[in-house]
Amino acid sequence: MAARVLHARGAASAGGLLQRAAPCSLLPGLRQEVLPKIHEDKHYPCTLVGTWNTWYGEQDQAVHLWRYEGGYPALTEVMNKLRENQEFLHFRKARSNMLLSRKNQLLLEFSFWNEPVPRPGPNIYELRSYQLRPGTMIEWGNYWARAIRFRQDGDEAVGGFFSQIGQLYMVHHLWAYKDLQTREDIRNAAWHKHGWEELVYYTAVLIISKTDVSQDRKTRNTAASLSPVPVEPHTSLPGEPFCRGFP
Repeated sequence: MAARVLHARGAASAGGLLQRAAPCSLLPGLRQEVLPKIHEDKHYPCTLVGTWNTWYGEQDQAVHLWRYEGGYPALTEVMNKLRENQEFLHFRKARSNMLLSRKNQLLLEFSFWNEPVPRPGPNIYELRSYQLRPGTMIEWGNYWARAIRFRQDGDEAVGGFFSQIGQLYMVHHLWAYKDLQTREDIRNAAWHKHGWEELVYYTAVLIISKTDVSQDRKTRNTAASLSPVPVEPHTSLPGEPFCRGFP
């Protein structure tokens, strides 16, 4: 079961799906401009799943989530092409005047989570990020393979990812809700389901630290949301608010 849990719908090295999350901190008052539309170019094997700005949590932050339909070879191909893309090189130079810092992670998807797909909006999105104790990733996956069934009633589960390169032993759960009240109602309802409390108890001891941020996003056509940045990626999930947080 452990092997199934950590299978990312196709190993990245074997041409499967690879995700790249790229959060960056902006100068106060700025909202990052939409990236050059390389995801619309058929010669780039990548998809912009979502791009967001923060609503709650760490402020003045933008987060972009990319999918590479071909694993590491696709990522390498995109990076090589970007070095020759004059539009992107001009954008990168201009971007340096907007940022305080930036970082990224290469992620794989948990096989038992929903794959991010377009959904009707508007929605708010919550990204819950967990730093796990080294060596506990498989245990986390085995528990959440059972726990996820308690969190499907409102179709709120968007995607679950774990880091491969970058900050290691990181897990990210992405959720979508109609609004904050709906979020509270769904989360409270989970505690009335037999088995949820036990799973939370056993996963809590695997965590070193957690982050909960709410963001609003502009979607491109994709569904994931931070601060609406008009782009519609999650379909990209249609751009709306987004948050980052815990179970």
